[in-house]
Order: sequence, then structure tokens, then C-alpha cells
Amino acid sequence: MPDLVSRRLFLAFTGATLLAPPFSFGDDDAPALLDHILLGFRDLDEGISFVEENAGVRAAIGGVHPGRGTRNALLSLGERRYLEIIAPDPHQSGAPDALGLYQLTQPRLVGWAAHPGDLEAFAKKLREAGVAFEGPTPGSRARPDGKVLHWKTINLADTHHGLLPFFIEWSADSAHPSTDAPQGCTLDYFEVMSTNPDELTPTIQRMGIDLPVARSDKSRIHALLTGPKGELGLTS
Repeated sequence: MPDLVSRRLFLAFTGATLLAPPFSFGDDDAPALLDHILLGFRDLDEGISFVEENAGVRAAIGGVHPGRGTRNALLSLGERRYLEIIAPDPHQSGAPDALGLYQLTQPRLVGWAAHPGDLEAFAKKLREAGVAFEGPTPGSRARPDGKVLHWKTINLADTHHGLLPFFIEWSADSAHPSTDAPQGCTLDYFEVMSTNPDELTPTIQRMGIDLPVARSDKSRIHALLTGPKGELGLTS
């Protein structure tokens, strides 16, 4: 966990200032509802090597997303949190590149997921609050060992260019990826930054989630991982 000095240095480095009144992130300076973060690469093997070289842990192949044109590798970031390294699947060359992975020239955070609990109940809350969304939509992925993971997701109609998350609920019969993905790294910091936080606030309040937003010179999400080889900063 970064100490106060590290936190201030991080904010200074990213050009961000926390909004007042202060929000509580919890003990590890990350939103409590965060499920996983997506680190995009043009090539999955390059992504796995990049994270291993900089953080010191090699991510394990997760599987492919049929119809979405992607495949991934996973790395645990602690209890119920993980890093998803995501890249195009060469065997799905005709699939749409929704995340812009083919255009990437360097690693970039391309999104993040939150777990609000019962997704049907959350969908009802969003509907009553007038927040446009799609879902809940079922999803699945076959792991290399043959086990199939199941989940449901809700995607907001407007994520403000990736600053807001999509929402996920894992099936009761599916192990959360953080439980068996390679261990050794932690998520020490995660921040949503915006040049105009007031634009996000009404949507966040209507959704009823605890999501701090920092004012910054550039809108982006930023994460700080720590592994055996030290700290690894990632940004969108």
C-alpha cells in the first residue's frame, strides 16, 4: 500500500487533484467495487512479456472471447481483483475491433469493470434513475483447462470515453479469476481523472455508486501495480 508521500507523488506525477469533499478509497486507494482493469495490447504475447518484465509476474492465458475478436491473459491483483491483458485473437480476424486494439502502439488501459452485486437489481436501479444501458447480457469464456466461466454484464450507453466502468456479476458456479490467476502483484492505486469532474458527477450519483473522480489536465484512468520487480504505472 503506498504511503501518504507516495500518494502525493503519484498525484503530482499525473497532474491530478482530488475533489473536495474527499472520497474514501479504502485501505488500498482503489474503489471498493472495482473488479478488474483491462490493459490493451496489439499482441497478447507482447503484453504478457511486458507485464512480466516490469512487474515480475507472468500472466496466465485466460482464453478467447468468441465473436468479440479478442483473447486474454490474467494476473491476480488480490482478493476479487485482477488484471486482464487483452489483445486481438488472430483466429477472429473478421471480428470488430471495438477496443481499438489493432491501433495500439504501446500498452494502454482500455477499460475497467465494477461489481455492484445483483445485476438484475442494479439494472432496475439504473432504469429508475434514467441511466441508459444495455443488459444484463450473458457472457462466457472457456479456459485452457476446459472449464467455462459464466457472467452477466451491463454496459452504459455513455461511459464518457472509458472513464466509467461496465458492470459485471460472476455466476455462482464460476470461480472469480482472481482466485486462480498467478499471484504476486497488488493494485496499489486506481484513479478516474477528468478535466471536468462535474460532468460525471450526476451520472455517478444516479447510479448510486461510490466512485471518486480527480480533476486533472487530461481525462484518463490510471492504475499503479506493485510486483516483485517494483511499481508499474498504467494509463489510458
